[in-house]
Amino acid sequence: MFYYIGRYLAENFQDPGFLRLLGYISFRSIAAALTSMAITFLMAKPLIRYFHKRQFLDYARNTGIPSASDKSGTPTMGGILIVVSFAASALLWAQVGNGFVILVLFSFLYFAGLGYMDDRAKQSARSGEGGYSEKLKLVLQGLFALGFTLVVLSRLAPFPEGEGSLLYAPFFKHAVLSGAVIYGIFVFLYFIAVSNSVNITDGLDGLAIVPSMFVVSALGIFAYIIGNSVQARYLQFTHYPGAGELTVLASAFAGASLAFLWYNAYPAQIFMGDTGALAIGGLIASFTVLLKQELLFPLLGGLFVVEAFTSQLQDKIGVSWLGRRLFHRAPLHHELQYRGLAENKVVVRLWIISGVLALLALATIKIR
Repeated sequence: MFYYIGRYLAENFQDPGFLRLLGYISFRSIAAALTSMAITFLMAKPLIRYFHKRQFLDYARNTGIPSASDKSGTPTMGGILIVVSFAASALLWAQVGNGFVILVLFSFLYFAGLGYMDDRAKQSARSGEGGYSEKLKLVLQGLFALGFTLVVLSRLAPFPEGEGSLLYAPFFKHAVLSGAVIYGIFVFLYFIAVSNSVNITDGLDGLAIVPSMFVVSALGIFAYIIGNSVQARYLQFTHYPGAGELTVLASAFAGASLAFLWYNAYPAQIFMGDTGALAIGGLIASFTVLLKQELLFPLLGGLFVVEAFTSQLQDKIGVSWLGRRLFHRAPLHHELQYRGLAENKVVVRLWIISGVLALLALATIKIR
């Protein structure tokens, strides 16, 4: 909204004064981060009290880890804080008519809605296992992934002509794959996998939110470069006009994440639940696809990849196929707990690893 106010003033007044700053992505990015942070802080305590009153609480799940503390009784669905503060800040500071912004916001809100319905189903069943079935969630995610893929491959996508069906890889200046059918199948499967990876990682206090912030913040830097014709040409990226607005969204998410961490850090006062975890997964998936950085995600989001891989390997291959566990516990953070590491030590060490991976991913900007 403020972007359009600034543009109107610049076009109709000879000297709009400091309001001309509203046209700069850098200024609006900082403002978006501060705005989302302020909204989260204002909402957090009233929402936590309300969830306690309505008994929207987490239910104990047997992880088989003696050292794991009982999380039952902690309010869940705290992802509402992230969803509201991020969306409000984005609508205030981003260029909301921008195609990149529209697709990311739609992805974020769709998966937030799916997560919220799953959380409410768990609350109604009074069980952490009483939410939507895995099959139903995959169907609902798949329907969105299919629609998103078709948009990306169509003329509705905000890419320059001919870019929609190209796949790029880190360290390479040119596309490594071209073809609507192959790329479309890849994006469809990729979107489902990435949107679930954050949900699988979200198992300890503060574990998922910090790596998510690292990933989205790094993607915000990529968005600024790709959306800037001078920087894109210098660093030999394909220039996508308008992609820079995703930097504003990345900053809004970073602000919301930092404020949410205040209440989600060990011992957590509130959990994000599927409302937040699925929303963040949809956000990251749409960011990477729209910036053509899908193949960067295994490096940038390496923690999410390992968490999801160990979980699926244990469940689908080990338990379901071989009839035995491949790990003591899965996903990775539960395996580390089982080996005797305290919860807060597991979380901080995985934060460090995620931060290092984000720095390595940023290094690919220059090493091409």
